Amino acid sequence: MIPRRTILPIIVILLCASLQARAQNLSVSTNAVDWANFGTANAELSAAVGRHWSVNVSARYNPWTFGKGPHCRQNRVRGAAVGARWWPWNVYSGWWVGARGQWEEYNRGGIRSPRTEEGDAVGAALSAGYSLMLHPNVNVEFGAGLWGGWHRYTVYSCPSCGKVEEQGSGPFFLPSDLLVSLVFTF
Repeated sequence: MIPRRTILPIIVILLCASLQARAQNLSVSTNAVDWANFGTANAELSAAVGRHWSVNVSARYNPWTFGKGPHCRQNRVRGAAVGARWWPWNVYSGWWVGARGQWEEYNRGGIRSPRTEEGDAVGAALSAGYSLMLHPNVNVEFGAGLWGGWHRYTVYSCPSCGKVEEQGSGPFFLPSDLLVSLVFTF
């Protein structure tokens, strides 16, 4: 018969061992290209759901405006996405193809011209890439994608003047997701 005081430690050890085995299927990553884009903070959490499939959630946030008045530059964004990836070889190793649904609230302007656009966009994205293993727990991912959907927008003459040039809503199709991500797998 096992003494009662040893049952709890045995249960804790068994639970930790099972959680550790399951935790090998998680990853967290951040995209260096987004950080280079006016300091857009970003993160993605991914979980393997099979040998060839993973599901992920991601978020992006950039509250920054650089400069003042009509000469300011901004690429502010707040967005979230939920998606899945298919890996022909193994999850978190080699080539992958992905799809996701995403939402974004944005305010961009003063970068190439004084015109500024702000709005909301919702849609679906397709992407593909390659995950290069540097260490059993560290990868670098390279990839690119396209996304399209519906957006509602307002275009202003400059970032600070408030003069509306155009308003509307409609479909859009844009390149998206230029990825050079640092990925940590657990």
